[in-house]
Order: sequence, then C-alpha cells, then structure tokens
Amino acid sequence: MVQSTLPSQSGTASSRFQAVFDHIAAGAINREQNRILAYDAVEELRQSGFTALRIPAELGGQNVSLQETFRLLVKLAAADSNLPQIIRAHFAFVEGERQHLTAAATRPSAIKWLETIQAGAVFGAAMAELGNATETTTTLTHKDGKWYLNGTKYYSTGSIYADWIAVVALHDDKRYRVAVPTTAAGVTRVDDWDGFGQRLTGSGTTLFENVELSEEQIYHILPKDDSPIDRFFTAFYQNFHLATLAGIAQAALRETIEFVRPRTRVFGVPGQSLPREDPLVQAVVGRLSSLAFAAETLVDRVSATLEQASRLREQGLPDTVSQQAELEAFKAQQVIIPLVLEATTSLFEVGGASASSEKRRLDRFWRNARVLASHNPAIKRARELGDWELNGTPLDSSWTTKAKADAQATPHLASV
Repeated sequence: MVQSTLPSQSGTASSRFQAVFDHIAAGAINREQNRILAYDAVEELRQSGFTALRIPAELGGQNVSLQETFRLLVKLAAADSNLPQIIRAHFAFVEGERQHLTAAATRPSAIKWLETIQAGAVFGAAMAELGNATETTTTLTHKDGKWYLNGTKYYSTGSIYADWIAVVALHDDKRYRVAVPTTAAGVTRVDDWDGFGQRLTGSGTTLFENVELSEEQIYHILPKDDSPIDRFFTAFYQNFHLATLAGIAQAALRETIEFVRPRTRVFGVPGQSLPREDPLVQAVVGRLSSLAFAAETLVDRVSATLEQASRLREQGLPDTVSQQAELEAFKAQQVIIPLVLEATTSLFEVGGASASSEKRRLDRFWRNARVLASHNPAIKRARELGDWELNGTPLDSSWTTKAKADAQATPHLASV
C-alpha cells in the first residue's frame, strides 16, 4: 500500500479511517465496472464518523483540523475518487455553518444544523442551472404562511446519497439558501450524469415541484445582485478537486506497483524476466512516485492557508488570508492537473497491452482525472493569474465589474 509522504497531524484519525478506506478501495473496480452507485461506501463514511470530521468539539464532534481533513480526503480519493466529490458539498455546508457559530444573533440555526450532521445527516447540493446565462431561475414563494420551492437544478453532486439538499432560489429580489429533505414531497432526484469519468458521483438532475418548506429551513438570505464570490469557498471547493486529483495519482502509483511486482515478462525481452528489475520500468514508477508526491504536497500547502483563513473567520476576525488561499489554489491547479494527467497516462508504459485489461480498469484513473480537470477552466485561471501578477486584477473580477454596472444601471438595488 502506498503511504502518504506527508506528516499527519493526528495519527489516530488517519489510522482509524484507514480500514474504512481499504474496504472502499476493495470494491472500487466492481462499482466502476458495473456502475454500482456508492451507497454502501457513503454509509461506511457516515457510520465511521468521517462525515462529521469538522463538527466542533463543543457540539460533540471530532473537530479535526482543516489541513488534516484534506489529508484524509486525499487518502479517500486514493480509495475511490468518486467519494470526495460526493461529499464535497456536505463538507462545504459544515464549513459555512462553523463560521457562523460566532454570529449566533444572525445565524442561530448553525448549531442546529451542525448537531444534525453530528447525528449522522449527509448533505448534498443543488445550485447550478442550465440556460443561456449564469442565473438562478428556481423560485421560492410565500403563500398563506407557507413557503414553496419550484425549479430544476443540474450537476446536483452527491444529492442522490444525501438526507438533505442545500438549494439556492430567488424570492423578492433576494437569493435564498434553503435546506430541503430529500424525502420531501415534490423532490425528484435523477441519476442522469453521463460523464465518461467520475461516473458514480450522482451529479444528476434534481427537480423541485411545489416542495413545502418551513421557515426554519431557510438558512441564508442575500440580495439577488450581491456577488456570489466568496474567496474562501472558491479556494475550498477547488482544493477538494485538487485533493481528489492527488488521491488519483496515489492510486495510480499503488495499482501500477501491484501490477508490476508479480510479473515475470517484459515485452521484447527473450525468456523470463522481472519487470520490477527493468531500469525502464523503474524509471516510470519513480516518475509516478514523484508526481504523486508533488500533487499531495501542493494540496497540503493550500490546505494550510485555508486553515489560517478558517480560524480567522471562526473567531470573527478580519479575513486577510482567503485571497491568498484562492491564488494558491489556482496556482496549484495549473501544476496538479498536468502532473496527474501525465501520471494516469504514463502508467501504461509498464505493462504493454495487458495493462489495458478491463479487469484492472486502470483507464478509470485518466478518465476520472480528466473529468475533474474539466470542472474548472484551468486555461481561464491561467489568464487570470497572469492578469493578477501583471496588473493586480483580482481573480473573478468579472463578477465585481458586472455587479457595479448593474448597481449603476439600477441605483435602487445598491441600497437593498
């Protein structure tokens, strides 16, 4: 088993979950070959307490640090890269509620939601919509003292495995975030994600048809035209993908070693030979090892910066770090994506045609990495990083520019 080269803040946490990761890894190829949705794996994470890693100690939780959490997520991704993506929105929800514990006057529901997760609830999210422009058309209406949710969301990652779904909807020029039970009447979850990788993430369509909600299920309200950009969560979500990619590199190295060690023949060499003693095979494996190390190290750097930003926010102090975390996350993206794509392609150099056997499904590593790499436009981020270095232009400045233009065009919105 390939082990992480990074130190663990909590050896106990790492060792406690390793048996869970090993069991998840043992079923990964079967799930991939037969498209078996990962309900059992998600349930293992729930039962083990993994989904409650970040619940604060005062609420009975483990309060595992953010940096250690990302280290564990790399290990989980090495077991099955679908799993970190499935629970990505869940961990983001926890992080948001943690940061609102210091603002009990404005978000008293934070304790309730964190206690719900500590008791075992898993969250998914339904935020994205399809259309000609980036906008929210899902609506929340208030009638006869009741709230009703209507709309269709796409790329609802993790929601088919969840107990609750975090949804964004509009009502009276405000953007509402609401928590919806997956069992509520009018909620339909469709497993129609058709990507060639990350096939089991449940990133399908969710429909809401006159779903009745209580006031308590509304947990956040913002003016509709406020910028949706939060630099901490931009970096947080991105680092989830980077941790998953780093885990894929670890898995590619692990299964390449497992493939090579027992073999007794190298193509084009007469008689019996041991590939593990072949200098060319050793060079490939050595390169894979270095790529996996580099990816994991970069994730850990971003995680450390996110940890600093998180502590400032939780203490109610000015957040002077999240912009740095965002920059680091997108710089890391530029390096990690090509490294992992190289690793998941070059591993086939060690085994010839036999490495392409569907019994091993070594192709899943490249397919999963390629799909993950497509979730965020790396080429766009490269340009933005260059603009930042040359001109000091903040990342995602287009959102700020649009918000200012909208406010000038309709001045009344500026005072909402």
